[in-house]
Amino acid sequence: MRNTFINTLCELSEKHDDIFLLCGDLGYSVLEGFAQQFPERFLNVGIAEQNMTQVAVGLALEGFNVFTYSIGNFPTLRCMEQIRYDVCYHEANVKVVAIGAGYAYGPLGVSHHTTEDIAMLRSIPNMTVCAPADPIEAKVVAQFMASHDGPGYVRLNKAGEACAHSETQCLELSPGKLIEVAGGRDVAVLVNGAILGSVMGDLKQSGVPWAVFSVPFVGSYDIDEIKRLGQHFSRIITVEEHQLNGGFGSSIVEAFSDLYADSKIGHMPRIQRIAIPNQFIGVSGTQSYLRRAMGLVLPREIL
Repeated sequence: MRNTFINTLCELSEKHDDIFLLCGDLGYSVLEGFAQQFPERFLNVGIAEQNMTQVAVGLALEGFNVFTYSIGNFPTLRCMEQIRYDVCYHEANVKVVAIGAGYAYGPLGVSHHTTEDIAMLRSIPNMTVCAPADPIEAKVVAQFMASHDGPGYVRLNKAGEACAHSETQCLELSPGKLIEVAGGRDVAVLVNGAILGSVMGDLKQSGVPWAVFSVPFVGSYDIDEIKRLGQHFSRIITVEEHQLNGGFGSSIVEAFSDLYADSKIGHMPRIQRIAIPNQFIGVSGTQSYLRRAMGLVLPREIL
C-alpha cells in the first residue's frame, strides 16, 4: 500500500510541480524513486518530526503542496502542537502521511503502535482524515491529496495488502463516501483502513450474507448515504484498528445521532463498534497476532 501511494505520488509529481516530499530519515527502498526523479522537491530532515512539520508549513506558504512521511506515531502524536497551530490553524497545504497503521510495527512495542491518531486528528478543524484499505484506495487517495488544497492526513499500512475491490469501485471516492465491497442483507459492516482484508476473510469463512462497506475518509459523511444505511440495515458493525474512544466507529455513531436529533431519520440503528479496548497492550508480536489478541475480529457469537 505504501509503495502504491509513493509510486502514484511520483506519477502525479510529473504533472503537479508543486508537490514536495519531506521525510524523517526513513523510507529506504520506498522513497528513492521520488528523490532521484525530483531531487529539488525532496528533503530528508532527519529524526526531527516536529521540525519537519514546521518546514512543511513554510514550504506550503510558498506555494507547495507538501507531504510529510514518517512512521505512524512520529509525524502525528509527536507533532500535535505543530499540526494544530501551524498546519490546521493556517489551513496550510500540508499532507501528513503516517506509515504503519495500528499494529503494523507490532514487534517494536507501544512506542511504534499507532492507535490514537484518528481520534486526535479528526478533532482538529480543517483536517481531512483518511485511511485507505488497499492499494487501489491508496492510489485514489494520493490523487485526491495531490489536488486537495488544505491539511490532510493519510494513514497507510505496510504489509503488502491485497486489493479488496476493483478500481472502478473507487472512481468516485471522496470525503463522505462509502464504497460497497460486498452486497448483503440484515447487517452492514463498515470498515476503516487495512483491516478490511481480515474482516473479509472472517466473513468468507463464516458464510454470513452481510454487506461490507469500506469507509476510508473519516467524518463529514454524505447525509444521503448515512440515511440509506439506516433505512436498509437495522444493525451496523464498525471495525477499525484504532482505540475505541474517538475513532472511526465513534464518528459513525455521531453521524447517526446528529441526524436523529435533527429529525432527519426516524430511528437509530443498533451500532456495535469493534476496536482496540482503551488500554495499552503489554506484549509485542506481528500485526495479525496483536489484532486478534486485542479482539479485532468479528466475534463468533454474532456471525
